Amino acid sequence: MDLYSNDIGAKFVDIRSFAAYVGGSPTNMSVGCRRLGLKSALLTAFGEDPVGDFVANFLTREGVDISSSPRKPGRHTSAVVLGIEPPDKFPLVFYRDNCADIALTIDDVLAAPIAQSRVFQFAGTNLSQEPSRSATLYAAELAGKAGTAVVFDLDFRPNQWHDARAFGVAARSALRCADIVMGTEDEINAAMLTDTGDVHLTHSQISDARVSGNTAEHVVNLLELGPAVVVEKLGEEGCRIHRRHDAPEDVPGFPVTVQNILGAGDAFGAGLLYGYVKGWELRKAARLGNACGAMVVTRHGCSISMPYWDEVMAFADERGGL
Repeated sequence: MDLYSNDIGAKFVDIRSFAAYVGGSPTNMSVGCRRLGLKSALLTAFGEDPVGDFVANFLTREGVDISSSPRKPGRHTSAVVLGIEPPDKFPLVFYRDNCADIALTIDDVLAAPIAQSRVFQFAGTNLSQEPSRSATLYAAELAGKAGTAVVFDLDFRPNQWHDARAFGVAARSALRCADIVMGTEDEINAAMLTDTGDVHLTHSQISDARVSGNTAEHVVNLLELGPAVVVEKLGEEGCRIHRRHDAPEDVPGFPVTVQNILGAGDAFGAGLLYGYVKGWELRKAARLGNACGAMVVTRHGCSISMPYWDEVMAFADERGGL
């Protein structure tokens, strides 16, 4: 559950009230895919608490299949509190101690319809602790054996890791199972992080960390570890598609006035996944992702702000189409 400040532009200490929404990267993406017209199933876990009821109720209303998402006794459903100070300050406070989703197990994976899906998508935060880490890697292996495409959103949250280098180790261990990797420049750099004196790096500090080479070289290294495609998310500039042995391909974004950047990357992922499942050329799929992300940054909330098919197509057509 995301608690968003209702006082746009107010400093965190001056916030007077919050509104409750449903968030979380794979959760947002599952709603985004469903609103575009795909069938989406979510493998997560809820606590046996009212927050879990709140999240599950929203997902059920949205048509997301949560039949494989168990309740975890003795665990809490995750929560995040967010301030909103556009255009570039969005402080987040995570409440994930003893959270339910990180307690997902291999048995939970075996009960989910991964082998019957066209795509299995997971996020880097899944790898931050056990038993979720092993369950996620197992699920990716299971998907690969079944011929299900595996999409890995790097989703690096520095405060969810005891050591930034641990994220790099975990991310690299997952790359052998991935077909497509998505991430920002900072996240790509973090995935190749092997040596730094500060183990508590923020996103902005990752680019300055002691990592050999630059982002372009890191993309090459990522591709050599397994995936066929790396999609670099560039914010207002759109995205860049990297393939093995091919020149990078830039896909422009859609200019908008930013209200809140949170959830934009997940909306992008939903659009990209839609195009991929529908067999579109990857550039067109990425362009749809850019449109979805652009729409979300003009709105308040993550999952609730994911665009529907008709509205995102109208948005894109008004701006030159996909």
